[in-house]
Amino acid sequence: MGRPVQNIVLVGAGHAHALALLAFGKKPLPGSRLTVITRRAWTPYSGMLPGVVAGFYAFEETNIDVRPLCSFARARLVLDEAVGVDLARKRVVLGGGPFIPFDILSLDIGSVPNRRAVPGARANATSVKPMDGFLVRFETTRRRILSKLGKASICVVGAGAAGVEMLLSIERRFRRDTLDAGYDADGLRFTLLSADADILITYPPRMRRRFHEILASRGITVIAGRAATDVENGVVQLEGGESLAFDEVFWATEASPAPWLADTGLKLDAHGFVEVGPTLQSTSHPDVFAAGDIASLRGFSLPKAGVHAVRQGPTLAANLRSSAPLQTYKPQGQILSLISTGERYAIGTRNGLTFEGAWVWQWKNWLDRRYMAKFKNSPAGALAQ
Repeated sequence: MGRPVQNIVLVGAGHAHALALLAFGKKPLPGSRLTVITRRAWTPYSGMLPGVVAGFYAFEETNIDVRPLCSFARARLVLDEAVGVDLARKRVVLGGGPFIPFDILSLDIGSVPNRRAVPGARANATSVKPMDGFLVRFETTRRRILSKLGKASICVVGAGAAGVEMLLSIERRFRRDTLDAGYDADGLRFTLLSADADILITYPPRMRRRFHEILASRGITVIAGRAATDVENGVVQLEGGESLAFDEVFWATEASPAPWLADTGLKLDAHGFVEVGPTLQSTSHPDVFAAGDIASLRGFSLPKAGVHAVRQGPTLAANLRSSAPLQTYKPQGQILSLISTGERYAIGTRNGLTFEGAWVWQWKNWLDRRYMAKFKNSPAGALAQ
């Protein structure tokens, strides 16, 4: 009898899985059947999303077409949403109804801003994540803002890197669109709301000061140390009882995991993310791997940043195809962080140093395009032509 086929199932099409698919395409694994489950046929590169919002990039420049990537890797593509994992029967539960069996499972499903704890946020705020649907949500919001004829108030809740960068991109885009439509943009008002005592609290003081200066120069109001407690009918309720009225609210708070993970039996960290060891295997179920935002590397406190997912990709690909010995992932001690300002100008930090300028944006642009070229210029990219 022949060797039994091993079912390797990838849930999500994040950065680590995209790189793993490239690796499988270049070097197929005999005796395996590869399946990819993802909601949409396009997966965005997070580093370039603010640039799309600002109007610097087209959709196709910043999104990976999963279909030719799966064809290149000889993987079956299932366009559906995973809503659970049955570890006892070793199958993934889909929102569309059927089950997908697995022998080896890998999760790279990203994260979402934590809206569950704030009443009304899910229904009345535009979430920055999941990113694979954000541009559709953003375009709907953009049309509503334009219909206000230059008189609108916009709030971004969450003042980490994602919130600050997104707000600055939104501000530049909305002002430009309003002027292009023939209206006065001075009636647009922007507010950044932070539950923390400051913005960008994990970044060096100099970087925080520079972003405060940029926000102030554009007339953007910063409210720090006041958490949102309710969002209803265009009103954001703050701790202490104050209410602020907005036409549009964007949600970019700290990351939270998919709720269904709590019912899987996988070992999770204190915040509900899948705990993995250095091989990216679940610490409770070695036949389950996790990478990117959804993974919590035991012994480390890593920010939910795309750079870690990208760097985990080669390790994940190697370990999905190997039984032993498995490779280990060791995160960088200090990562390079580059935050754009909604213009072709960015501020960066690494090893405690802060630097800025148009050249930093050009550097970021080069790094982002180099990553996307892995897919555009690969055999998978040729299949998309």
